[in-house]
Amino acid sequence: KIVAGLSTNQHFINTAIQNRYIDYCIRLLASLFCGLFLGIERKQHQEIVGIRTLMLISISSCLLSILSLEMSRFLHFSGDSTRIAAGVVSGIGFIGAGAILKQGVNIKGLTTAAIIFCASAMGLCCGSRLYFPAFSVLLLGLFILSFFHKIEHKYFPLTKIKHIKLVISSLDVNYNLLKEIILNKGYLIKDIQIEKEIQKKKTTIVFVIKCSDTTDTVDLSDSFSSVSNLQKLFIYE
Repeated sequence: KIVAGLSTNQHFINTAIQNRYIDYCIRLLASLFCGLFLGIERKQHQEIVGIRTLMLISISSCLLSILSLEMSRFLHFSGDSTRIAAGVVSGIGFIGAGAILKQGVNIKGLTTAAIIFCASAMGLCCGSRLYFPAFSVLLLGLFILSFFHKIEHKYFPLTKIKHIKLVISSLDVNYNLLKEIILNKGYLIKDIQIEKEIQKKKTTIVFVIKCSDTTDTVDLSDSFSSVSNLQKLFIYE
């Protein structure tokens, strides 16, 4: 009876271990798919953070979440088991900051940084067996990224800031004509800077405009060909 009891206990322990390993695999696979779908979405928009990065962030966060739970359950860890999850959130901030790029006066990568944070959160949820919240956020996130991306481009297309610098060999400048050229293209004038060199009889004008991501710079430069006494034209961010 003792031998039979020991054999039954051993079988129960082996089954429990096997089930725990299967549970680990389910958690990691769930977090992997969360990172996969977010990565595909980012690559469709040609962003710097792609599939492998977000998958690795998601499964790594999941693994640390599992570690946090298992330390308190099996290793009788006396400290606060949520410290690891809190550390993940802090660490992800550094990766997110690396995805944010400053190009001239334009800032790029804020959405990607938010997605990195989202992938980490979903990984932590999957590691804690909170599959429903994780996949709910995944679906909501994909919906936000796809649907509202179209809404933003349709109703708020002017997202990029550019500078138009004109050097005119005259002190008598038709500013209304220059404004009209820019406004007829559908752009928004944010600021105008004017510099006059009296002795050289030269005027330098810088327009700060808001335009769309798909702005045709060549077409914009050709629009100023009718401006008299135009010496130089620069268009930059």
